[in-house]
Amino acid sequence: MPDGDSSGAGNQQRGSVGGESRPAEPGDGGQGQGDGKGQGDGKGQGDGAGDPRPSDSAGRVPKGYKLSRDPAGFQVAVPQAWNRRSTTGGGQVHYNGGQVEMVLVNGRDSVRKFGRDPMSYQSDHEPELKAYRASDWASTSGLRRIDVGETAMAEGTYSWRDGGREVYARNRAMIIDGRYHVLMVMGSKSKKAEIDRHFEAVADTYRPTAR
Repeated sequence: MPDGDSSGAGNQQRGSVGGESRPAEPGDGGQGQGDGKGQGDGKGQGDGAGDPRPSDSAGRVPKGYKLSRDPAGFQVAVPQAWNRRSTTGGGQVHYNGGQVEMVLVNGRDSVRKFGRDPMSYQSDHEPELKAYRASDWASTSGLRRIDVGETAMAEGTYSWRDGGREVYARNRAMIIDGRYHVLMVMGSKSKKAEIDRHFEAVADTYRPTAR
């Protein structure tokens, strides 16, 4: 049985998730946090340091990373040894680092269809977390919403069982210009430290570009 990251380890999590909610600044259009169902332990375990500020740090590439200007219409820092692996019909772009990978989605889903609460979108609708919602064992932690200017974001740590493998993922969903953008770093639970390190290094470097 997986050890989990929260006091509810072994209990399947379902429904919208709650978490910290920072006040929206004027013009943000966010609708507050989720309804609180299925919340993890609330300790914020695995959170990055400070609030993400894409507009300030998108051009800064951490040491050991390279800036990828992706043909799918975004740029993001990726580890220097990683390569762009594939795209899918689901609007996903994958960068592969062996047992760890990064999944990115550039504005596939609209707020008109899924609403303006990024925490609700992340927990209830985001296709990249479909396996989490379908798993017979799943847990969450570090769930929070952050509003920076007109950008609303939801962030969380997700674990689930996929056959005999326990998957660990750091996920961020962002509303930019009325559409949802996703950045997720994932792999086996045994690679937790590497996943955390890469997510915290690259999450703030993502930004959409002209396609």
